[in-house]
Amino acid sequence: MKFGIIQFPGSNCDLDKLWVLQDVLKQEARYLWHKDTDIGDLDCIVVPGGFSYGDYLRTGSIARFSPVMKAVADHAAKGKLVIGICNGFQILCEAGLLPGALLRNRSLQFRCEHTFLRIETTKSPFTNAARAKQIVRVPVAHGEGCYFADEATIAEMKKNDQILFRYVDAEGKVVDTASPNGAVENIAGICNKTRNVCGMMPHPERASEAALGSTDGRVVFESILNHLRGSKA
Repeated sequence: MKFGIIQFPGSNCDLDKLWVLQDVLKQEARYLWHKDTDIGDLDCIVVPGGFSYGDYLRTGSIARFSPVMKAVADHAAKGKLVIGICNGFQILCEAGLLPGALLRNRSLQFRCEHTFLRIETTKSPFTNAARAKQIVRVPVAHGEGCYFADEATIAEMKKNDQILFRYVDAEGKVVDTASPNGAVENIAGICNKTRNVCGMMPHPERASEAALGSTDGRVVFESILNHLRGSKA
């Protein structure tokens, strides 16, 4: 499968994602520069974490105007897969490809730690390899990861089964103390209505090898591969 990983000025998780896709999962993967307008025939675009454009003005607010983002929007409009992780999630929300916004952590602190996530639905290209309500351990590293949307938007997302991940405790309970950022309803990741665009704050690429202490994050990438193989069958 063919993956493209966008590099913005300030991206710092692009190499991690290239390593997991290319060296761990043995897929075809390459970088896309933020000024690219022709991205070629890719199966999935990855918008990585980091501090695009130094997080000036607001996280993701400058990156969403990069030339490559029109190509990302066109790619998504064709029903192809896009996943944004951490800063990538922020960029996709700023670009209007996902609902809601990411705010400063309620603690006003940068949080870098492992979290437990509950996979809320397996009916998406990003979670189909998981078990229903499976608990995974995946790290976060962000200062503005508090997901917010108004009540009507949250209700619509619930109706459409768009909430993919929630922060939980080790027993799988949704409690305030499980969230590192104070996100509304402990939301850690979502998808769009057509289910081909995903955003999540935790870093699955940092939990894809035993040497890193967890392979739980691989379920996200394995789900993407399952979906792509099925679509090409």
